[in-house]
Amino acid sequence: MHERERRQTLATFLRQRRMHLSPTDVGLPPGIRRRTPGLRREEVAQLANIGTSWYVWLEQGRDVHPSAQVLESIAQALKLTSNERRHLFVLAGQPLPTPLSPTHESVSPALQQVLDDLDPTPAYVMGRRYDYLAWNKAADTIFSISNATSTYTRNLVWRLFTSPTMRARSNWEAIARGTLAEFRAASARYPDDPYFEELIEDLKQVSPEFCQWWPHHDVRSALDGPKVIEHSTLGILEFEHFTLQMLGSADIRVIIYTPNSRTRAILQSLNI
Repeated sequence: MHERERRQTLATFLRQRRMHLSPTDVGLPPGIRRRTPGLRREEVAQLANIGTSWYVWLEQGRDVHPSAQVLESIAQALKLTSNERRHLFVLAGQPLPTPLSPTHESVSPALQQVLDDLDPTPAYVMGRRYDYLAWNKAADTIFSISNATSTYTRNLVWRLFTSPTMRARSNWEAIARGTLAEFRAASARYPDDPYFEELIEDLKQVSPEFCQWWPHHDVRSALDGPKVIEHSTLGILEFEHFTLQMLGSADIRVIIYTPNSRTRAILQSLNI
């Protein structure tokens, strides 16, 4: 869209979001004589700690250019979702903001049911920090996820660099380097997340390879395709590996390992 259309769309978006909030939603007294629903413009400006005139100009589609800091303040004042926040930045002509770092990640019962219905195809949900968030029986059989005794032992990167079983695989170095490059790209999206900082520092203490490779700054996105797993009791297992992203949260991914016919027969024989 051209510049004027973009400003008008931004103005409409702000008005619509403001109209959907009540004073009690944002901790303000309800007041009296409100002829229209929603917050007043001056209330949004007050909550965002910006000038009322400046905010009014935005809702009027004037040729003003709010900074990223101002947009963040408006997003908080209007209680925008992560997707609405991104949309605000796009309409304002600013680079996409750093994703918010939620303190807790969870999986809905509906998504857990999807994983369970995929058995005997291994599938699990991976969080932004490469933690296993949910899994089905087949995935637990292959990766022993439920045996984890701490948060770190349910982290894929930690397990990869510290588990003797995983390190014994013939292609361990290639897998470790590739996963580390993906993890490097993921951690850059959350520069102020203390969990990433703690995990990285702890990995440096326990893994010479991590300590050696981390400064290389190799990055890559997650790769789909064939996967061969050397399982300690089931032998060689072959899969096609797929990664699906959740629309509501791009950093939560569903990982699916579709077995070939021989591997599927092995998994089915386990009555998963």
